[in-house]
Amino acid sequence: MDATTLTTLGTFLVGAGAVVGVWVQYVGKRGENALTGYSSLTNDLQEERDALRTERDQLKGERDQLNSRLAEMASLRAADQAEIARLRADNIRLGGQP
Repeated sequence: MDATTLTTLGTFLVGAGAVVGVWVQYVGKRGENALTGYSSLTNDLQEERDALRTERDQLKGERDQLNSRLAEMASLRAADQAEIARLRADNIRLGGQP
């Protein structure tokens, strides 16, 4: 092989190496971008999950308060019904109309 052929072959190999290098860099950057996007998505989902847990816990606390208030109201209603029944019985005992 003469010097011109070797120079041409060397230039071709350098060019091919450069193309392969650019391709590897491109693929690597795509992978890096995909990984960054995945990490960002994961962080967003974790934040949303934490916010929903906080909201759920707040609603659970409110629900517990409402349930205790309903139980208190049911107890008062039962006491009122018992008082009404006692008064009706007294009314009947004293000769009145129910």
